[in-house]
Amino acid sequence: MANDVGEIRRILNSFLLMIEQDESSSVIMAATNHPDILDEALFRRFDDVVQYHVPSADEVKALLRMRLANYLKSPKALAELAEVATGLSHAEVASAVSDAIKEAVMHDQDTVAVDAVRSLLQERRRLRLNR
Repeated sequence: MANDVGEIRRILNSFLLMIEQDESSSVIMAATNHPDILDEALFRRFDDVVQYHVPSADEVKALLRMRLANYLKSPKALAELAEVATGLSHAEVASAVSDAIKEAVMHDQDTVAVDAVRSLLQERRRLRLNR
């Protein structure tokens, strides 16, 4: 474990040095799913820090409505699907919906089954729990 900490510290120091020595006109961007484990020194090197939070139930419902508008027969199902998707990121919800639409298109279907979307959302939830 001590070696791991030392290695992480060396990587951080190398990265900070690289940022400070950069004289290009480039924009440096970074992203993380774990801001809580990053050193504050790293955040101070960036002018702006943008945080994205998990969407609310209403935001999930709007996303589902937008993505499934042409593919879902039952608009009433949006509330149920939004409940299943609560706690997932925007990207996870969008990915599950895209997969459901692709599957429907590959089978020459004009609509997406609510069960298919529900199943894909639940799969994303299981993947999230197993990380």
